[in-house]
Amino acid sequence: MAKQVKLKAENRTAVGRSAGRKLKALGIIPAVVYGGKTKPQPLQVLARDVNAMLSHASGENILVELEITGGNRLALVQEIQHAPIGGNVLHIDFHAVSMDEKIHAEVPLESVGIANGVKNFGGLLEQSLRSLSLECLPRDLPDRITVDISALNIGDAIHVRDIALPSGVTAKVQPELTAFSVVAPAVEEEPV
Repeated sequence: MAKQVKLKAENRTAVGRSAGRKLKALGIIPAVVYGGKTKPQPLQVLARDVNAMLSHASGENILVELEITGGNRLALVQEIQHAPIGGNVLHIDFHAVSMDEKIHAEVPLESVGIANGVKNFGGLLEQSLRSLSLECLPRDLPDRITVDISALNIGDAIHVRDIALPSGVTAKVQPELTAFSVVAPAVEEEPV
């Protein structure tokens, strides 16, 4: 499940490019939380807290409890903007969520094991989907979906309908879509 972390944040009054530069010079990252039933709220968080949060994250979906002076808000990290040179965090967008309302999220899809058709018969593994669009409650959101592909032989495929999802999680893509398949290697004949 998505890891829930606490992050201290403060309300931000100064907005705009010059105010953002001044904050970054002090080791503070501008942020905004939007969604839910309230208007967008500009925030500021310490860069060291954000870097610690990102270093412990095991996936892209991070559930954050924002500790703001006006009250705590539960949010999902929507987008993190990085500097093109150096990779420093420039800005964070949080999407406010409620623990009793379903959310939509893209979750990475990963294979586990080596397919039998690849290991023993020289086939090639093709991964058609890199992520799955899921709908679930925030507490049920997985970090990633892992699929055991070790039983696949040449010509076999795993479709979205075949993937075992955690309880409370539903896929929001067509069930017929192929996620993984093993194909025979293409052999090119040399001209005589």
